[in-house]
Amino acid sequence: MKLNFRPFNLQLRHAFGISGHTRTSTPLVLTQIEHEDHTGFGEASMPPYLGESQETARQFLKKVDLARFSAPQTLEDVSPIMQYLDALAPGNTAAKAAVDIALHDLLGKIKDEPCYRLFGVNPAAMPATSFTIGIDTAEMLRKKVKEAEAFRVIKVKLGSDHDKETIEVIRSETAVPLSVDANQGWKNREEALEMIHWLSERKVLFIEQPMPKEDTEGNAWLRENSPLPVIADEACQRLADVEKAAGIYDGINIKLMKCTGLNEAAKMIKRARELDLKILIGCMTETSCAVMAAAALAPLCDWADLDGPWLVANDPWRTPALQDGSIRLENQPGLGIITCDRDRKKS
Repeated sequence: MKLNFRPFNLQLRHAFGISGHTRTSTPLVLTQIEHEDHTGFGEASMPPYLGESQETARQFLKKVDLARFSAPQTLEDVSPIMQYLDALAPGNTAAKAAVDIALHDLLGKIKDEPCYRLFGVNPAAMPATSFTIGIDTAEMLRKKVKEAEAFRVIKVKLGSDHDKETIEVIRSETAVPLSVDANQGWKNREEALEMIHWLSERKVLFIEQPMPKEDTEGNAWLRENSPLPVIADEACQRLADVEKAAGIYDGINIKLMKCTGLNEAAKMIKRARELDLKILIGCMTETSCAVMAAAALAPLCDWADLDGPWLVANDPWRTPALQDGSIRLENQPGLGIITCDRDRKKS
């Protein structure tokens, strides 16, 4: 197998604001793994606040020697390759995910099977995916709500001084269920609990990472007293974090870029179920490639937040099909992604 990679700058349709950060683009590295007549595609998405960059990904991927491995023939064949990547260097989870995603796309093409079928997934169980609205002005919030008309759930970024105003503006435009992500933006547990009670009266489904991940006592107290499920995001990165989340949170948010890809995400889902934790599968700002990889596991989860392709302006892949607000899994080998106009692939 031969690994190739290149940088790509993903442009967002609108400035994307979360607690403490706003950006208009996300650096990516796109990967390809070639074997005989098949090519698997992957990507690393690296929002700057996560600590990876195109340069760190390049330095890591330069070390990767896939020629030492045979092309995967089963899901189990991916595990030793990912163990090898973890042994190469710590961290670099998005760069590792770029290899993992391409390996699974390649495996599906070798076996002439969709990736989701390799995991035994039932496409009919696909949850609705939410459409994320970042922190913004009232005018832009209204505009974004209109852009979300095809979706049955809206995810709202909170953690500013205007959280209630944000919800009220969105509620003035739509009655669809909301989820809320505070991105560690709430610092006082009593104020956070008061806010959650207020949100529970406004058709909110759950709260992601309300308080700083280091405040395990505060998050556990909030979970005990909250009328809504509290979900770990920044506090749950990889498989070892799932067990730590039990008793502190009601559920976890799994993202391929945090956990190194599908191989570990599937293990996280299994362990979360054993611990009776709810599961949200999410994404960074990503192309349809990484989103369709996560979508292959989404029917095993309770909720999905896989809206990346609808938030970006230069996705090099065809946007996935939505069916009643859910991503439709196609009967195509691998991830089922299709290249758009090649001119759009230039970063």
